[in-house]
Amino acid sequence: MWLLSGRAARNAARRRETVHSDAPAIHGAALAAAYYGHRIGGEFYDFVRVGPNRLLFGLLDVAGRHEDNHAIVNAAKQTFRTRGLELFADDEVNEADAMIELSLEINRSILQRESGVHACPAFAGCYHESLGTVCYFNAGHTPGLVRDSAGVAELPATGLPLGLFSHTTCDARTIGLEPGAALLLVSRGIVEGTRRKQELGLRGVKALLQRAKAETPKQICLDVLQGVEEFMGRPAVHNDMTTLALVRAGQAAAVAAN
Repeated sequence: MWLLSGRAARNAARRRETVHSDAPAIHGAALAAAYYGHRIGGEFYDFVRVGPNRLLFGLLDVAGRHEDNHAIVNAAKQTFRTRGLELFADDEVNEADAMIELSLEINRSILQRESGVHACPAFAGCYHESLGTVCYFNAGHTPGLVRDSAGVAELPATGLPLGLFSHTTCDARTIGLEPGAALLLVSRGIVEGTRRKQELGLRGVKALLQRAKAETPKQICLDVLQGVEEFMGRPAVHNDMTTLALVRAGQAAAVAAN
């Protein structure tokens, strides 16, 4: 049996810590994110209310190590927040057009901060509280997963990763979430979790989501993080590992709220 020194034990414990964040209150839904506390790369998530009925959320992964891409991460996050607020300010905005423009703006901010190619897979969505819809773009990111009464479906890429080409564009698509449905975003580090050279993969993440009994986004995020660590059989320290979940309230809860 290996024994860890005091410092090593503290470092291992810190890496295993999970940090979670609840989003601003959402009518008829809930949103949360969780990740292991030790950051390695340039991954970040964010959510911001952009109107009376809309909440913008995203998960981005700037290529490279955290100490090398800190400025790029900050620029992308700043653009996500400031331009998101501006683009969705009008209640009658065309959400698809606004999402496409947001992807262009984030791409531009990454290229301006980095002289060369710097890939940034990104998934961003806008949840409409009154309609229960999500308008999103997926720029080369791990597919989003939607769990509802029909099973678990994928939201594949709608364009290339940001930060590669100055005129890259992403399509925007809109989906409806039925009452009780859950949308899950996971970082590449979770999909790439390995055990004896076997990768968890997207199929494994889908299985974790399908088996999850939790109904709150916070607990779904934590259950997925715990599931990948159990699959690996060791502390998840190989990469950034982040989950973000949006859950629409079930029919009974929606009726009670109204």
